[in-house]
Formats: sequence, structure tokens, C-alpha cells
Amino acid sequence: MKLVLLSGGSGKRLWPLSNDSRSKQFLKVLASPAGEPESMVQRVWRQLEENGMAGSSYLATGRSQVEMIQSQLGSEVPIIVEPERRDTFPAIALTAAYLYSIAGVSPSETVAILPVDPYVESSFFETVLQLENTMLVSGANLALMGVVPEHASEKYGYIIPTGADAGANGYLQVSHFQEKPDRVQAEELIGKGALWNCGVFAFRLGYLLDILQRKGLPLNYEELQKQYKLLSSISFDYEVVEKEENIVVQPYAGFWKDLGTWNTLTEEMTSNHVGKGFITADSEGTCLINELDIPITVIGAKDLIIAASPDGILVTHKAESPRIKEVLKTFEQRPMYEERRWGHYKVIDYVKYDEGNEVLTKRIFINEGKNISYQLHHKRSEIWTFVSGEASIVINEKMHKVKAGDVVRIPEGTKHAILALTDVEFIEVQTGSELVEEDNIRITLDWEDIALHQFIS
Repeated sequence: MKLVLLSGGSGKRLWPLSNDSRSKQFLKVLASPAGEPESMVQRVWRQLEENGMAGSSYLATGRSQVEMIQSQLGSEVPIIVEPERRDTFPAIALTAAYLYSIAGVSPSETVAILPVDPYVESSFFETVLQLENTMLVSGANLALMGVVPEHASEKYGYIIPTGADAGANGYLQVSHFQEKPDRVQAEELIGKGALWNCGVFAFRLGYLLDILQRKGLPLNYEELQKQYKLLSSISFDYEVVEKEENIVVQPYAGFWKDLGTWNTLTEEMTSNHVGKGFITADSEGTCLINELDIPITVIGAKDLIIAASPDGILVTHKAESPRIKEVLKTFEQRPMYEERRWGHYKVIDYVKYDEGNEVLTKRIFINEGKNISYQLHHKRSEIWTFVSGEASIVINEKMHKVKAGDVVRIPEGTKHAILALTDVEFIEVQTGSELVEEDNIRITLDWEDIALHQFIS
């Protein structure tokens, strides 16, 4: 069986720490068994490794999250890349084409799809593995995984089976679905044996390939990538699951929690205080997460969440924190903090002047041994001021060594790259007519290839 973790999200529900580049699954606010900061995606991948499942697992994500995944999980993790952000049906369709035409997976193989950020115990993954046998024994076209509810919740969708008791093989036939009912409806559904829909399901690869063929879509990954923008932006649930009649569900009675909002996430954090600042003892139930370099002090304020990052500051009562997605519905802002495969950066300042020119100031950190690609820009110039560490840089085919205190000027159209000989930090000031990521014209990525483009000065 192959496992595919879907990694997406717009970053609104855990703003300001999350943004369009750093969705909730990448926030390092949990604690690993060793007590180190750990993100949701790192936790899930570690659990897959502990259960011997990582070797048959893939991550499906958009281009904007690739470097974040590589930064947190390593460059060897297999990633299936969407050319643009759409919904779960296009993402899973592209995944099926990749498994078939690139990875060589047989159409008879079972494929399980699951979110990248479930907060679960080890038995969850044991139940995921059971889906392969459930598919075989039941003869179903789709096998879902449903969580046995702990209480009547209005936050989750429900899977309603045809009967309340699973048979000898442990699965139930599915009758229908109910999206986020009110509390009274939820209680009635639980009385009928309904299960929480945790977004986990399995199918034979050939089942989805047949759907693609009926829609006139190519089974070749590269070809489907070219036609990706033509696919309907629709969820897999609406496009496939709710239209399928031969469908079963495997109950899971272990621990499962959706950490999609600040109030649920802070319940699983080992500390109520992360970053610079102070919380007085009478601020009961309050949680402070501060990524800024200035302290935040909380005095006598109970049951609040205060979260601060370069993207903004949030102050909310815990119970009201789920409203943030609605409040920020029309709010658009470029990400002010991003993790990359080579390190991370924070935006310190951004100004757009009336005459049209823009100035963007970044604080960039590159990990020892990592490099930024050999690239150029047509619409901006840059000035690098090194504040710590040592690095090799290539400027128009010539290599130089730089250290703390050095200043490097990079005019428009200048080819440039940097390799961190130690951990390196520098301030980058961009000036130009249009400061956008699309103006990064990459020549080559690997430092060994970059070295072929230069002469030692």
C-alpha cells in the first residue's frame, strides 16, 4: 500500500504564525519526545518512520511549500508537486498520475490518502494499514476511516453507516454523510453510530485512473501537469466520495484531534509561553507565542491567546479564536516570514513609494553548508550586509569569500549565489520597480553546478 499525505492550507486559521507559505503544519510549537520544538508535519513523518511506513509514503503539495517541507523533513522526502494551488480532487488526480506514470505503481495497488497534520497516537497508523485488507475483503471501491466520537461536536463532518455494529471484518457499509451539524443533530447522528470524518480514505489506484480516463484526462504526470489549470477546483469528497455507492468505513476508536485552531493547538503545547515576554501568575489559561525580537508582557489577563510574528499580532479569547478565518477573509498580505530548504528569512520593512519604486528589507539566515541558487533579477537590485558568519559568493562567474562586516552590491541582471561556510546571517535590501518572487530567474541550484560557472578570483 502507498500512503500520500496532502499538504495544503491557506494559513488563515493560525494567523499570524501561519501564512500562505507557512501553513499550520509547519509551525514548530509542539514538543518531540526529546523535548525539541516540532511541527505537525515533522511529528506525523516521525510517526510514519516509527511504524515502518515512511518508505512507502509521499507528500503532495504546491510549489510554495516544497522548500518548507525539505527544510523540515530533508531533501530526500518524495514530493509530488502541484503546479498551482487548487482543491483536493485535482491534487489527488495528479498524485494518481504520478504514482502510475513516474513511480510505476500497479493499478491494483491500494493507495491511502490522509491529511499531513493529524494529531494522533500510533494506533491510528495501524488502522490506516488495515484499510488495504478492508478494500480486499469488502470489495468496496472506497474505504474510509472514521473516528468514534468522544462527544457531540459541531466542528467535524460525520460518516453515517447503514448499521451501528461492525461485522467480523471490522468495517461498516456507508449510508451517507453529514457536514458539520448543529449539536442536536450531532447527538442524533452519534446515536445512529455515526463517525467523525477524519479525511482518511483508500482506493485501488486503477479506480481513480478509470475516473481520469472517463473525464478525458491524461494518465501521464507531465501531461496532467500541463492541463492542471483546466481541472475543476473541487474537493475529492464532492467529486468522488459522495457520488460513490460501493463505499465502506473502518472505525478508529483511538485518540484523534484536529489542531486546526488556536484553542485546540494550545491545548497540546507543553508550555503556555514561547518566545520573549512574561506572563503573570494570575493570567490563568493564557498562552503567549512570540516570534518577534521584542518582549510581550501579559498581566492579569485570563484565557487569552497572544500570538505575534512578523506577519502581525493576534489577541483573542481562546473560545473566540476559530473566528479568525472569517475575520481575515478579505485580508491579503505577502508572507513576512518564510522557511526555505537553506534556512529562513524575516521581512523587516517594506515600503512602496508614490512614484512606483519599492524597497524591501529582509533578515536572512542560511544554515552551514547550504546555498541559495545561482540566479538573477531583472526588476531589482540588492545590497547584502553581512552581520555574522562566513560564506562564499559567486558574482557573474567570479567567486569571493565574505565575512561579517562585508557589504556586497548586486545590480539588476547580475548573476549571483551564496554558500554558507558557517551559519550566516545578513541583511538584504531590495530596490526596484516590482519586488516579486517571480523575478527570481534561477540558473542552477546545486553548488557543484554553480562552481562550473565561475573562476576563482
